[in-house]
Amino acid sequence: MPTGRLTLEELAPLVENGEIETVLAVFPDWYGRLVGKRATGRFFLDSIAGHGLHACDYLLACDMEMDPVPGYAFASWEAGYGDVKATPDLSTLRRAAWLPKTALVLCDLSKEPGDRPVEVAPRRILARQMERARGLDFLPQGGSEIEVYLFRDSYDAARAKDWHDLEPFGSYVEDYHILQGTKEEPLVGAIVRGLEGSAVPVESSKGEWGPGQQEINLEYSPLLEQADRNVLYKHAAKEIAHSLGFSVTFMAKWNERLAGSSMHQHVSLWDLSADRNLFAGGKALGPVHGSELFRWFLGGWMAHAAELSAFYAPNVNSYKRYQAGSFAPTAIAWSHDNRTAGFRVVGEGKSLRIECRIPGADANPYLAYAASLAAGLKGIAEKIEPPPIFRGDVYAAKALPQVPKTLREAIASLEKSAFAREAFGEEVHAHYLHFLRTEQRKFDEVVTCWERARFFERG
Repeated sequence: MPTGRLTLEELAPLVENGEIETVLAVFPDWYGRLVGKRATGRFFLDSIAGHGLHACDYLLACDMEMDPVPGYAFASWEAGYGDVKATPDLSTLRRAAWLPKTALVLCDLSKEPGDRPVEVAPRRILARQMERARGLDFLPQGGSEIEVYLFRDSYDAARAKDWHDLEPFGSYVEDYHILQGTKEEPLVGAIVRGLEGSAVPVESSKGEWGPGQQEINLEYSPLLEQADRNVLYKHAAKEIAHSLGFSVTFMAKWNERLAGSSMHQHVSLWDLSADRNLFAGGKALGPVHGSELFRWFLGGWMAHAAELSAFYAPNVNSYKRYQAGSFAPTAIAWSHDNRTAGFRVVGEGKSLRIECRIPGADANPYLAYAASLAAGLKGIAEKIEPPPIFRGDVYAAKALPQVPKTLREAIASLEKSAFAREAFGEEVHAHYLHFLRTEQRKFDEVVTCWERARFFERG
């Protein structure tokens, strides 16, 4: 059991002796943010652990500013914005080691009466795909490489500057640089220690391709656990940075002149005992020896990547990351160990896996993994073969299918997707489309700094 994991039996004496005072009972919203309540340890043990807690259903039907958005079927002014019940998944109970005397548990949502699962809850959307895979005797496992920019400005200082002229931790491209990594270790090391002490095991950190940009890699795990770890990493990183007077961002593209931040997904299918990688062995595809399941999963994932791109790039800013020569993909192709491709196959034998480089660091991990798994399982069901392996510079190959270039284009693709309706259900499909259209509308209504600089005097 990773360091920091707790059972109820272990939590009780920690609460009694004052070592744990607060339990965060939380769930992810559509942005991947953690929302919920801070409970006293005593009240959590007496009431919440066995019965759950309640929260307003608008949390799954609002925008980033907590604005209750009209037009959702799930929750509305007409329906009175009632409650959802949040039931702790006690398998996720752990210390929040970056906070004093605090534990944390993730919750699953239902509607009363009857405890009907809330199908539009992001954690539920991924759990349903995991259930489908388990029904086929597959255990989907994966790991995420999530990149982050570090700033010397606090969040309050950055806000006072209107988010302009911020000071990154680094002043030069620091890809793999140990010296610059050492300079950033006061923050990155604190994040790693906080995660390690909270049952979020870390493999490594490294400098990335932007000044002050780092990548923190978490250990491989089943996809629902991986998504849980991803949101905890992002949440903890922000809180730790705040506590030290710094800030971080997981924006896909915080500065148009600098590299974007990605969430590279590494995925493979295993048997239910997690002993055997079902992608390994079989037919040679160039230098790759993969099973039929590997080929079909890759084929399905690629076949549906464009129409599911909104699951990987959920806002207007996301699409500014897809630039040629930036290590972010612009086309849907697969290669062996080729970072210009949207799908990069790496490893061999037990380590054989598919890396999808399309998702940005701003993606909601539950939705991104749900989309990838749904597409891969569709490929297996229909025995979809991938296109031929691509060799060379994918950026230079203009005839390949392209990653959508704007949120508006991605919305149109998802709207037309019969596969998305089938895989996630009409309710989820319609809910997410409304969420995405709201993001586009909110941006379209804003006058940007770029517009003022361009037109205020000279327009």
